[in-house]
Amino acid sequence: MRTAALAVVMVMSCVTVVDAEVKPQKDFNLRLFAGKWYRVGLAYDSPAFSPFRDQVKASMGIITAVANGNVNLTMWDATPLGCQRKVYNYEKTSVPGQFTYFSARHNMVKDITVVDTNYTDYAVVLKHKIFNREYTQVALYGRSQTVRNDTIMKFKAFALSRGFPRDAILTPPAPENCPASRSGR
Repeated sequence: MRTAALAVVMVMSCVTVVDAEVKPQKDFNLRLFAGKWYRVGLAYDSPAFSPFRDQVKASMGIITAVANGNVNLTMWDATPLGCQRKVYNYEKTSVPGQFTYFSARHNMVKDITVVDTNYTDYAVVLKHKIFNREYTQVALYGRSQTVRNDTIMKFKAFALSRGFPRDAILTPPAPENCPASRSGR
């Protein structure tokens, strides 16, 4: 019993250290962050994802601030099945710029941190959770489908600092007509 309790304390300490390493954007402002964003960069090294890296396209999302401080995110992703729309509900935490959401795919709550943004051009966002293995994903968002080269370099440097290999860091091309022009977005 003592060994199990010690193991739990050690794991919790490691989780706290990992989460404490990355701080959210200083003075994060959800009102300025809301609106249309394009995911123009992605760092993800899941072995299950590797075969599909060449098929990834940039995606578009709309962030809507909710009165209670939560966020609704509607994303459109180009997939082999066509343009797919997904809605995510991010719950605020006690720290501005940090959110949680329930991942139906992994059947667990994950942490979201807006690491860096200037609100008008780019945002770097970290998804992180430790379960049977560490799950980490870094995304670069732009207010348009193209971002400055120095912003891409900053994103890549951050992803490398989180331990991603270079071949797991993508800047995918824009999709064709996703979401469709007639969607009004």
